[in-house]
Amino acid sequence: MIEVLHSVMYCSVQDKGRFGVAKQGIPQAGSVDSSAAALANILLKNNEKDAVLEITFGQGIFKFKTATYICITGANFSPKLNGQAVAVHQVYYVAPDTVLSFGKRIYGARTYVAVQGGIQSEIVLGSRSFSFSITAQTLSKGALLAILPIQEEHTASFSKVRVSKTHFTTRYLPCFKGPEYAKLNKVQQGQLVNPFTISEDNNRVGYRFKEPLKNKLSSILTSAVLPGTVQLTPSGKCIVLMQDCQVTGGYPRILQLSEIAIARVSQKISGDEIQFIVEDYS
Repeated sequence: MIEVLHSVMYCSVQDKGRFGVAKQGIPQAGSVDSSAAALANILLKNNEKDAVLEITFGQGIFKFKTATYICITGANFSPKLNGQAVAVHQVYYVAPDTVLSFGKRIYGARTYVAVQGGIQSEIVLGSRSFSFSITAQTLSKGALLAILPIQEEHTASFSKVRVSKTHFTTRYLPCFKGPEYAKLNKVQQGQLVNPFTISEDNNRVGYRFKEPLKNKLSSILTSAVLPGTVQLTPSGKCIVLMQDCQVTGGYPRILQLSEIAIARVSQKISGDEIQFIVEDYS
């Protein structure tokens, strides 16, 4: 078991998410930085679909009541085991009563903690991912998370990798033209590839930007949206939808981010700049 010692507002259990349930109005959910979550599972020799902890801004203190192996990936918030600094992207053995905590931010916004065999939270509609309205939304003090006993001793091979910080520092977001992109005039299309600044309104539902476009487009009939859809609001502000977004929307869908772009933007904080790189396959 893992016990939450310190209440955390932006910490949840996530896996690959839920698929095939959009018709019921249920968000996809899942890890917003899918590459970081997958890396943690790979280093532990888990299935890439195994559930992990997603921790925003290094919040939370956790006690491992059961021995296991762990791997911390994604954002670096100076993790510590029993007060001793440990590295990210490396596998560690943790004995019973080991305490995991975090400190100063080095880079990134979201950290992933995987354990051998994955977090064993309840499966709801095919996924262990937390999602508002159908599961718990976050982890509160005293919460207990089930984990499996050690299945096999972890060898040194494949237990540590060096990850480029470009994933966390680059502002470039590869994306594709959305269904309503062609409705933008040339001026708007030009503005769209200028740098944007992330506002304070950013979370697992969506990221908003400070700079507006000149927008005279009308709303559209309610249509399907996905994580990574970029919507243009009547005020001219752009929103990048994330894993907890709604499944339909009425704003023009001007861009669609790639999976790696979603992961990159999820590691940004307020005040950071991003820039869309629009791929043209026409």
